[in-house]
Amino acid sequence: MSQSVGERTEARIAVVEEHVRCENRHDLEAVMATFGAKARYDDEPWEDHRIGRDGVRSYYTELLRSLPDLSIEIRHRHVATDSIVLEVTIRGTHLGPWRGLPATGRSLEFPICAVYTFDADDRLAGERIYYDRGVVLGQLGLFHEPVTGLGRFMTVLSHPVTMARALLGRRARAATAATRRDAA
Repeated sequence: MSQSVGERTEARIAVVEEHVRCENRHDLEAVMATFGAKARYDDEPWEDHRIGRDGVRSYYTELLRSLPDLSIEIRHRHVATDSIVLEVTIRGTHLGPWRGLPATGRSLEFPICAVYTFDADDRLAGERIYYDRGVVLGQLGLFHEPVTGLGRFMTVLSHPVTMARALLGRRARAATAATRRDAA
């Protein structure tokens, strides 16, 4: 007997909720058990696409090593016939290497939108996440808004050629404007 749409939706919601509970327990084997045979994980801000169960496992291994106190709080859930979308808040302390960056010891807290898709057996086929990586890098001390004093200073240090072009362009525009005023 086949499941009704409502039963299938409830089964999928249960899988996603179990998935998040397993992430919060840092139980890698249980997290992997929520995925079907053909799993994938897409961390879109980094264009990091892990295909297959081994790829997904490697993503979670790195994540749990870098944020050993990872916690995920579900803020909103949106359910469609073929996917479930969660809006969550991620919290943790950067205590292990991540994306080539050694541990900073800094706390992180940022929103993520996660899209879950399913296989024919209602196991996770994929998880695709979206977030502002500038926020994450800022909390790790690697990014500063260029409109702040520190941001301006870091921009000049980090991008001398870009800054030189910007200053030369500003001077050229000012000189052009002065020439036009003088000609008028």
